[in-house]
Amino acid sequence: MGILFEDGNFALFRDGFLRTVELSAISAVLAMLLGIVLAAFRVSPVPALRAFGTVWVNTFRNTPLTLLFFAVVFGLPRLDVHLEPFTFAVLALSAYSGSFVCEVLRSGINTVPLGQAEAARSLGLNFGQTLGLVILPQAVRAVMGPMSSIFIALPRNSAVAGAFSVPELFNVQATLTDKGYAIFGIFFWIAIAYLVISFGVQQLFSFAEKRLAVAR
Repeated sequence: MGILFEDGNFALFRDGFLRTVELSAISAVLAMLLGIVLAAFRVSPVPALRAFGTVWVNTFRNTPLTLLFFAVVFGLPRLDVHLEPFTFAVLALSAYSGSFVCEVLRSGINTVPLGQAEAARSLGLNFGQTLGLVILPQAVRAVMGPMSSIFIALPRNSAVAGAFSVPELFNVQATLTDKGYAIFGIFFWIAIAYLVISFGVQQLFSFAEKRLAVAR
């Protein structure tokens, strides 16, 4: 177990941990924003927007994350889009997680009584105002549990980025393995790190759920 404190391994592990947190946090914010936009498209009265949202969600939800990373990391440079590996990882994780956020939000929107939207329209609110001011706040409260599951899984999904030159926790594991350390000791600390991150996300959503419950 002393592997963490040998030959500067702690600094390597710390940097990988912080990089995983950074990658997960940025991807979570972008996935949430993308999910909201896609959910709005999915319930939009405009057929073209509904079709776009449907195609996006069905494509990215049914594409393995590793394959999506390959498409982003090796496909975008062929289109003359050259970015840092970290940025490519953010794009892949955001697009993937955003599709799941969309469907969770859409299920929450479907739980809001139709009369809420009709009442908002009777007050002169347009579709965007009705969705943003009336429907979405209620939908978010209804789906905090499923939403938390998506963002708890996101840091573990980010491990795929380690195979694409992003120096996060999985990449640290590969580095320590190449140094000849025992695999059990390496994965013990990596597992602890992911557990800490997942617990932090869970606590954050528990706090948010309680706050929203009071505001209801």
